[in-house]
Amino acid sequence: MLLTLVIAYLLVTIAIGLVAAKRVKTTADFAVAGRHLPLAMIVTTTFATWFGSETVLGIPAKFIGGGLNGVIEDPFGAGTCLILVGVFFAGKLYRMNLLTISDYYRERFGRRVEVVASLIIMLSYLGWVSAQVTALGLVFNVLSGGAISVPLGMVIGVVSILAYTLFGGMWSVAITDFMQMIILVSGLAILAFFAAHQAGGADKVVALVVSRDLFRFLPEPNFKDGVFFLAAAITMMLGSIPQQDVFQRVMSANNLHSATRGPVIGGLCYIVFAFVPMFLVASALIIMPERAQMLLEQDPQKVLPTLVLERMPFVMQVLFFGALLSAIKSTASATLLAPSVTFTENIWRQFRPQMSDRQELKTMRITVLVFSTLVLIYAISMQGTSIYEMVSGAYQVTLVGAFVPLVAGLYWSRATTQGAVFSIVLGILTWLLFLMTPAGEEFPAQLAGLLAAVVGLLMGSLGPQALADQRASHHKLVVS
Repeated sequence: MLLTLVIAYLLVTIAIGLVAAKRVKTTADFAVAGRHLPLAMIVTTTFATWFGSETVLGIPAKFIGGGLNGVIEDPFGAGTCLILVGVFFAGKLYRMNLLTISDYYRERFGRRVEVVASLIIMLSYLGWVSAQVTALGLVFNVLSGGAISVPLGMVIGVVSILAYTLFGGMWSVAITDFMQMIILVSGLAILAFFAAHQAGGADKVVALVVSRDLFRFLPEPNFKDGVFFLAAAITMMLGSIPQQDVFQRVMSANNLHSATRGPVIGGLCYIVFAFVPMFLVASALIIMPERAQMLLEQDPQKVLPTLVLERMPFVMQVLFFGALLSAIKSTASATLLAPSVTFTENIWRQFRPQMSDRQELKTMRITVLVFSTLVLIYAISMQGTSIYEMVSGAYQVTLVGAFVPLVAGLYWSRATTQGAVFSIVLGILTWLLFLMTPAGEEFPAQLAGLLAAVVGLLMGSLGPQALADQRASHHKLVVS
């Protein structure tokens, strides 16, 4: 019965998405909803995109294992990212009236940087989308009692998302996000009240968390722990900023006010509401202590679904899986759309410069289909990897390869194309060096890559000018 209701819910979201698809006439409609979304929808779509499988399944597992210190990357870093976007980036980018974030790299630094940045951004989505697909497979496997295998569940999930994303693009994503966020927030809030009652009161859950020292936020006072804590914090906080899904939501706004306020409100809501799944898993340690402890040792991501299925009435089960699917589908649809739009606009268009708007729209849809297939294959091959780790690892490449040129281009007039190239190359090479050698165990690879990217930008931008000044000075001495 539960599985039947879940399938019915999927069909309803598909129908809503297909109705929204009737609004899509141009590539701008498909990519940024024709820049017509009001503030409320910017808030819901940013919140819903961030609130994915890792928030419901991954973050609680990390929280129980390491306390707030273990989830600095997400939700704290991820939510802060949206706030920073709204305060420092949204206004400047919105005024430029671009279709993709990679368009900015072309306008500021030229074609070479545009293509490389596009490839970096597209690569980063592989892990994030795969995490959502993995979660979909897990949901269908649990709901069917194992009758539907995890890989088959992944296929069903991807097909259900493709059914509306392929045709409706950002319009369908935004409208389904709005509906799914209502289900998500109300469903998890009701579950939290019910779980608190079963645990003997919210104060009992909080007391358990305090007794396990899970509210500990700061790392141990030594260099190694401190620097790894900092690296984890900035991975999503800064690495998520040069991302097409964030940029799409900014550019979809119907005015500058919505573009700048929407991400800030969405980020604050995300940080606050991410505590609800943590509370639910903590309550499971009281409601079913032995079962929860066993699952924590085997697969912590199954604690919350098991609590709902084994200890809660049918209505609560419907609410939970409706909320979980809402979280996963909203994130997956956004992260399938973003890299597909980037590929078509910033890479494929260079081979077909005379492509009409209608042809470009068709190419975007084909790319969504192809990218979905690649993600599905990757997700199946990566079975067993933590959902949280798949998501957090996705942002390291954009942190070291795309963040510094974006900030420098917007806020430093002396940044040059050569500086951007040096930044990207040095940042990625340093990151890979630390990632593949024992050096990464002593100093975080993503932080090393970020620092190298800053050095590369300064060298590439200021070096030629310093050399020219030196030559001019030498020439004056010779003349005199």
